Amino acid sequence: MQEQPIPEGLKISPFLVFFMIMSMQVGIGVLGYQRLIAEDAGNDSWISVLIAGGSLHIIIWIIYKICETVDGDLVTAHKYIAGNIVGKILSSVFIPYYFVLSLTVLRSYLEVIQVWMFPTMSTFWFSLAYMLLCIYIVYGGFRTVVGIAFFGIVLPSYLFPIFGYSFQFADFRHLLPIWNHTLKDILLGSYHMSLTFIGFETVLFFYPFIKNPQKSKKWAHFAILATTIIYTSIMIMTISFFSDNQLAKSIWASLTIWKIVEMPFVERFEYIGIATWSLVILPNICIAIWISSRVLKRTFNLNQKKGVIIIAIATLIIINFINSREEVGLLNDITGKMGFIFSFVYIPLLLVMVLIVKKVKKR
Repeated sequence: MQEQPIPEGLKISPFLVFFMIMSMQVGIGVLGYQRLIAEDAGNDSWISVLIAGGSLHIIIWIIYKICETVDGDLVTAHKYIAGNIVGKILSSVFIPYYFVLSLTVLRSYLEVIQVWMFPTMSTFWFSLAYMLLCIYIVYGGFRTVVGIAFFGIVLPSYLFPIFGYSFQFADFRHLLPIWNHTLKDILLGSYHMSLTFIGFETVLFFYPFIKNPQKSKKWAHFAILATTIIYTSIMIMTISFFSDNQLAKSIWASLTIWKIVEMPFVERFEYIGIATWSLVILPNICIAIWISSRVLKRTFNLNQKKGVIIIAIATLIIINFINSREEVGLLNDITGKMGFIFSFVYIPLLLVMVLIVKKVKKR
């Protein structure tokens, strides 16, 4: 069956790709990614961040190459290489993937609230309120989701300069000697960093919704450059602020840095940061739900709004069974590894398959 083209009124301007990618990459990971990288790379962790960020530019180029070749999204690419039925089976794998991604972000954020602010907060009732908001946004359509991604970057942007408060207590000698670790350790740090960076691959799903996709390429690369600079800067400030032993014990290093902030009108700035972060993770969850429900629609011909409700109900049921710190950590670990395999293994492999099929079809 011939796929319906996306109406022009539903498409977004190329520059909005910048906010879509950045809003997916900047999420719950910012609050505590430093410890994971430092376990392997120590004071060279900032190099690991730069290497991971640099590698993403290659993957984003591959993503655009795939979409241009098949003139569509990931579902189109699967049909292109494997036919309609097998293509749909391959695409259906990404329904649970993005469902688990949204579940991971919501449960990880809820853990931060329960540990730092309200230990007795109900997991179910908070999740219900948040999911109702997400349903409302996704029901507004793709352009509404993009609008939330825009505000999810612009409105909380005041939080990043706050990290500058740590300069008065920083000891930049902690960064020395540079390249103090083996290449293997630094690359292991890059691997853990790539788990924090995942989200940029969503371009594979909303590519048909971009006006003049060619013009959006530069914005995609700008988004990855911006997040790389942010994560590297925070990493340098963290290494300068903490000793090795302190960082090894800090699960949420960014929140610990915010604790030192003193202002005349607020005593506990980390509370403001945690509350504001609910807006940062909102596009993470909304985009993941939108993708999961859209793939449901494309593969099983299920109405997208019904798909959103199914995903929301499944989230509310499963999230109540994830209670301990170990379970949340395991969920994050599984999601990160799935994201790494998808981004750095499957996407390059998919490009090879698409190019082979293209060559065969030409003959």
